[in-house]
Amino acid sequence: MVGLAKVAQHFSLPAVWAANTPPDYSSAASIAALVQDFIDHSPANSLRNAANEKAWDEALVGFSRGDDPIWELFKEKVGPFHWTPLESFRLAFPDAAAKADELTVISWILPQREAVKAELRKETTNPSEKWIRVRVYGEEFNEALRKYVAESLTKAGHPAVAPTLAPSFKMERSERYGLSSSFSERHAAYAAGLGTFGLCDGLITAKGKAMRCGAVVARIHIPATPRPYTDHHAYCLFYAKGTCGMCAKRCPGGAITTQSGHDKNACMKQLTVTAEYAQKQYGIKGYGCGFCQTGTPCESRIPV
Repeated sequence: MVGLAKVAQHFSLPAVWAANTPPDYSSAASIAALVQDFIDHSPANSLRNAANEKAWDEALVGFSRGDDPIWELFKEKVGPFHWTPLESFRLAFPDAAAKADELTVISWILPQREAVKAELRKETTNPSEKWIRVRVYGEEFNEALRKYVAESLTKAGHPAVAPTLAPSFKMERSERYGLSSSFSERHAAYAAGLGTFGLCDGLITAKGKAMRCGAVVARIHIPATPRPYTDHHAYCLFYAKGTCGMCAKRCPGGAITTQSGHDKNACMKQLTVTAEYAQKQYGIKGYGCGFCQTGTPCESRIPV
């Protein structure tokens, strides 16, 4: 876990901790500031290239209630192995007599920077170097961000956990959706009003589909962000108007079609190809694709 002391020299918050006066995280604005301050000040926010470019700029942050019925709907659709916020919280804090209505799910979106999108937009077969770097090193930063938010809230008296970092988090096979995870941060973002799904299963947000997301479950009460949609495909041109399908045309692995949507098995094969390319071309261990997220009308905005 990222220690508060380790971040102290790069971040303003630990000065407050030193005075033994935990910050007040009772508002959506204060938690959004916690997320953004780490993005702004952490040295881990880097592509680790010669220019030491940042991986991320400004985040979108939203909130959903732990007792929102949508979590039981997700569980019903995906399978019994899919955690609700309460289940993920109890795994981390088994002795806490918490109830679902005492929990808030904090979700954030990290939109890709224009320089990263522009580089991949030009490609048609192999991913660009910056895209691979942000997928590998940018996600390492996102992991640190999850840990930092959870640790900061816990230290302030609001026990919190990042479900995707739990030791028991894993991928299992859903009867309906194939390979699925114990907890989906994209679905958490959908529940928090941050976006809806597209033909390729990517989440289309106010800053577009080229992004990554994160989530923390905390025992704290923050008003839920309104969901300005009822259709989980509301922002996708293909589902809303029967047009576009550009993400299918962009996919070099044929993993997306207008007939069947997203083929997870074909997608995994393509990711293996990109991992081999990343290692051979740039000496980076990890994969990076993202063709369906760039060069599309939903790359940087809601197109509907």
